[in-house]
Amino acid sequence: MNIPSQIATLIIGVLLTLISLWYGQNNGLLPVAASEEAYLVDGIFNFMLTISTGLFLLIQGVLIYCVFKFRRQTGDSTDGPPIDGNVPLEIVWTAIPAIIVFILSIYSFEVYNSMGGLDPMASFDPGPGQMAQQRSNEGGNFLALDTGGTQVALGLGASPEYQGKEAPLSVDVTGLQYAWLFNYADSGITTGELHVPLGRQIQLKLKAQDVIHSLWLPEFRIKQDVVPGRETELSFTPSRLGDYPVICAELCGPYHGAMNTRIYVQTPEEYEDWIQGQVALEDSKLETVAVNSSEENIAAFSMPLVEQMGVDKMTIEQLQTHSHHSAHIHGMS
Repeated sequence: MNIPSQIATLIIGVLLTLISLWYGQNNGLLPVAASEEAYLVDGIFNFMLTISTGLFLLIQGVLIYCVFKFRRQTGDSTDGPPIDGNVPLEIVWTAIPAIIVFILSIYSFEVYNSMGGLDPMASFDPGPGQMAQQRSNEGGNFLALDTGGTQVALGLGASPEYQGKEAPLSVDVTGLQYAWLFNYADSGITTGELHVPLGRQIQLKLKAQDVIHSLWLPEFRIKQDVVPGRETELSFTPSRLGDYPVICAELCGPYHGAMNTRIYVQTPEEYEDWIQGQVALEDSKLETVAVNSSEENIAAFSMPLVEQMGVDKMTIEQLQTHSHHSAHIHGMS
């Protein structure tokens, strides 16, 4: 059966479109979405993957077709026709990518704005005449930055509907080698794991104590560098119950791989119960948290406290190994 070229082209175009749309929405390449912002990121990711799949199938299909259609026949030693160029074709393959890039730019800008990326209060620079000191990862030197009191948007602030309003829940996050510490200013709780209520906007105020770290929440589709000398804001709204990893995505030292903890998304009732339990635990502590009055090994002495603070035991063990190694080096010097 001889199908007209116009009909064949139409059928191929419809098939390519359907395959691209299906794979773009059913690729399974991303982890489960656990925040409202994650669906925005997933939307633009799936859209880009749909376009990429369609272009890949179209280009590879044309190449394969040309390999068989225009291959040299047996015994044919003549040259091919001298084709110098095709202006309409060049216009088409230049215009289509330009239009795609333009559409993606507008789409990504809207997603970034919806996630709070244009909130001018997402970072806080020093006032006029003050100097921000930033320690580099490599040598511990300080770089002085005079910002003149200007504010530069860093991270993700409040989304447009929340801008100008107090965030429902604010948590101060400190990154240090090699752990994350979370402080709930309203209740005075400090813990090594993050607990948040479902459906409530969370505002994280990030700062680094020593070197550059990077807070990454894969299931929430957010990641933000944490720079010494600068406070950065990160806002999101949990939408799925469960516990998920909190990862440092910036190489921050020899035990960088162990710098991880968990974020627990709980119902409002479970979250309040956890807060009350932590407050009671804080009230029961003595002014001096712990004194090792004996010669007990520091790891054995600290392990019970580690579990209460929610810090990974592996982190403590690696810190102990690191401190012994440093002491050995200083002893040799």
